[in-house]
Amino acid sequence: MIDSPLAAVTPCSRPSLAFTAGDIARGICRLFARNDIWCIPEMMLPGGRRADLMGVDAKGQIVIVEIKVARADLMGDAKWPDYLDYCDRFFWGLSPDLDRTCLEGEGFLPGRCGVIVADGYDAEILRPAPLQKLAPARRKAQVERLARAAMRRRQVELDSACAPWGGNELA
Repeated sequence: MIDSPLAAVTPCSRPSLAFTAGDIARGICRLFARNDIWCIPEMMLPGGRRADLMGVDAKGQIVIVEIKVARADLMGDAKWPDYLDYCDRFFWGLSPDLDRTCLEGEGFLPGRCGVIVADGYDAEILRPAPLQKLAPARRKAQVERLARAAMRRRQVELDSACAPWGGNELA
C-alpha cells in the first residue's frame, strides 16, 4: 500500500546521470499505477497554478506531486504551498541525486508533505504524505476537473481538430 513507509531508497545505478522532470514523472506514474493512483501531468489549478502531477486514488482522494530536479529550483519555489488547498496528499518528487536534507526544515512542512525519489523507470516513497482531507465539495470539484481534463486530453489526442474547443486546460 502506498501509505507504508519504505526502509530506504535504492540508489540510482548511475548517479551522475542528469534526470529530467519527465523522467521523474514517468517513474512516479509507474509507482502510482501499481498503487491504483492515476494521474495526469501539468494540471491547471484554480488561480493559474499548474501542478506537475495531479491524480486520484481508488478512494477518490487527490494527490499532487511537485517535481524538482535541481536544488536551486527546489529552494526557490515559493508557490508550492498554494497546492495544499487542492489535494488530500502532497508529495515532493525528486531525482535520486538531489540533496533533500532541506525538506526536513519547517519551511517545507515535513509533517504535511511526503517525499518520493524517482528516476525514469520507477520510484520509491521515502516519506509518506499524511492525509489532510479536503472538504467534500472541493474534492468533488477537483475530481470533476481532473476527469474532464483527462477526457479532453484523450479526445484531442484522438482528434487534434478538437483542441480549440472546450476550455483552456491545455494552455
